[in-house]
Amino acid sequence: MRAADRPARARAQARPDGVLAVAGDLTFETVPEIYAESRPWFERAGGRITVDLAEVQRADSAGLALLIEWLRRARARGVPIAFVDVPEQLQSLARVHGVGGALGLGNNDAAAGGASPP
Repeated sequence: MRAADRPARARAQARPDGVLAVAGDLTFETVPEIYAESRPWFERAGGRITVDLAEVQRADSAGLALLIEWLRRARARGVPIAFVDVPEQLQSLARVHGVGGALGLGNNDAAAGGASPP
């Protein structure tokens, strides 16, 4: 496999402001690692959960499934969750699969943070 064909190192890191910042590729190859990294953070997160996806370079349906799993976990705990700076590729996947509204991705407004469009 050529270096250009390998997935970008994926990571999920808690920032000092309490936001979970995700970077790299969210693909079948990387999602298990991201999920494992995020589990302890999700278990400790209090109040509103914000996931910043600004540094996601590429995503496939596994990346979308990860967002849906995070949404499910937040709802199970009764904690609101917002996905911000969602890349267009993930927004498109969410629209195609009919889950954009559930993820708070209304009308290409990735920074809506879970809010419905006016």
